[in-house]
Order: sequence, then structure tokens, then C-alpha cells
Amino acid sequence: MHKLATILCVMSVSLTGQWPNRPTPGIPRTAEGKVDLSATAPRTADGKPDLSGVWAAKNGNSFFHITGDLKPEEIRPWAAAIYQQREDDFRRDTDGIACLPPGPKAGFAVGAAPMKILQLPNLVAVLYEYHTIFRQIFTDGRGLPEDPNPTWMGYSIGHWEGDTLVVTTAGYNDRTTLDLAGHPHTEGLRVTERYHRRDVGHLDLQVMFDDPKAYTRPWTLPVEFDLIPDGELIEYVCEDRDKPHLVGKMSGVEFRVPAEVLAQYTGTYEGPAFPVATVPLEGSRLMIALGATGKIPLIARSDTSFTMEGTGVDFAKDANGAVTAMIQHWTEGDRNLVRRK
Repeated sequence: MHKLATILCVMSVSLTGQWPNRPTPGIPRTAEGKVDLSATAPRTADGKPDLSGVWAAKNGNSFFHITGDLKPEEIRPWAAAIYQQREDDFRRDTDGIACLPPGPKAGFAVGAAPMKILQLPNLVAVLYEYHTIFRQIFTDGRGLPEDPNPTWMGYSIGHWEGDTLVVTTAGYNDRTTLDLAGHPHTEGLRVTERYHRRDVGHLDLQVMFDDPKAYTRPWTLPVEFDLIPDGELIEYVCEDRDKPHLVGKMSGVEFRVPAEVLAQYTGTYEGPAFPVATVPLEGSRLMIALGATGKIPLIARSDTSFTMEGTGVDFAKDANGAVTAMIQHWTEGDRNLVRRK
């Protein structure tokens, strides 16, 4: 098995049972009793926006690869080499496959797993369904430790700038990755998050990554969250039963496809409940971007078959030879996307 999706789904077992249905108190509702997601964001007793609730990132699976804004030369050679080795080995030694805590990507790049925010006067606690772990953000005015003991989730402090909660986290160990694709970081990583509750049903987040020992400049990732009304987290258990199947090292030599043939596949592909796939041609290489993710190279195996980070991608044509669809062969099953333009 050498599928990108292994990291997203088969490494874990998430319980499917539901808690008893109980409406969340204090949420604005319409006359029909439905949650008014566009209502004004609630506030706490001290007048700050209340970020509390159960939230899920939009297109969480599309944050597999978050360094799309960086040019190759902006990734330090050693970091690029580690990433390439992990790509060749299908990430069999990354935290996701090993069932270790996810570190800085916990809230946005672990598929559809939601998080629950609990806002207190001097503390914001974040509970993550993924791995059933938690994080504390201290808002009591303290600073970051001068010499923190490196941990999986780091040490977080926060303060308010108007209606935006600004969180700074440092003190990570270097055993996690920035994304599921396997981009590394050092213990010098500093992450700055800016949380803004737009209204009852929507939370905007800007995440800035700054790790000068691994990357030559910081960059920012925008993430949008939707409220899960009346929702609760469920227990999530991870087991690494699939690691032995990830033998690593992609086999075969890349097939050479003429540029005029590659150009036929460029465009936008859409499917129900799947991230929109955009396929540009950059030089002699087809690339693919899934939703908000960065661009991933498509490696040719034939005139119509490719792989993206190990996951198969086929292009379908009609009787006249026009490209009509893309089929992505994920571990969970095939995704059929129709070409729109």
C-alpha cells in the first residue's frame, strides 16, 4: 500500500458512536429552533469575543501540503533533503504513521477531526478529537519561557488585539512535521495564530510559521472553521497497524509525456464533497492543488496515468479525445471529479 490517504485515515480508528443529542445553551436560534450561524458572535462577561464551541476546518484534508507559497530555494537544503526522503519512503517514519502527537498542525491538517475551544478568563483550552489530546493557551499576561523544555504541542501564550486573539507558541520538539506531507521543523519553530470569530458559525484563523533554521522566511496559512452546532467530540484511538505496508521508495522511471499532451489536462476539476482540484502546467511538469493545499507534482506513469505523492491519478477522455474527468485512487475509494474548465 502506498497511498497518500493512508496518513489521513487508515492509521487511526475513530469511534462512530454519538453522544446523546443535547442542544448547546446560549447559541442564537431562529424561530424554528435552528442555530442562527450568521448571528453576531457572542461575547464573554469581559466583552471579549467568545471563541468557545466545537469547530471543524473547511477542507481539512486539503492542508496536506502547506508550503505551497515557498519557492524551492526558500527551504533550507537539509530540510528539503529530509522532506524528499520522507516522500520516497511514503512518510512511514512521520508522527502521523507512528501515532505520535501532531504538534503544530493539530488544529487544521488532520483531516476532518474537529476541535473544541473552551474560553476561560485567564486560559483558553483547546481539546482535539485527533489523538484525544489538549492544549493550553495562557492569557494571564505571562511570557514565553526563556528556555522551554521541548514538548510535542509546545507552550502557548495569548493576548487580545481588538477582537482577535493572538497566540504565540514556541518550545516544540523536532519530532513532528508541519504538515502531513512531512515538511520538517526545528526546535526553534515559532507559530503565531490569529483567531477571529466572524459570527456565530464561522471562525477565521491566520497561522504564521517562522523557523529560520529550516526556512529562509516566515509564511502565513489562512484557515476557515465552521461551527458544529450542538456537537461534541468523540474518542479517537490511533494504532499504527499499516506502517509495515509502507515499504517506501517509489519504483519505476517517470514516463515522458509530450508537453502538448500534458497541456490537455490543465484546468479545474470538481466533485461532490471533494476539494476542487486545479491542474496547471509549469514548464514541463503538471502540478495539482487540492483545495487550499500547495501544489504537488504529478509524476507521469503513462500518457494518462500519474501519481501525486504516491496516490494514483488518471485522466479520462470522451470518444473525441477531449479530457472530461479526473479519477483519484485513494485508499478510501476512488474520487471522480468532472472537468469544469
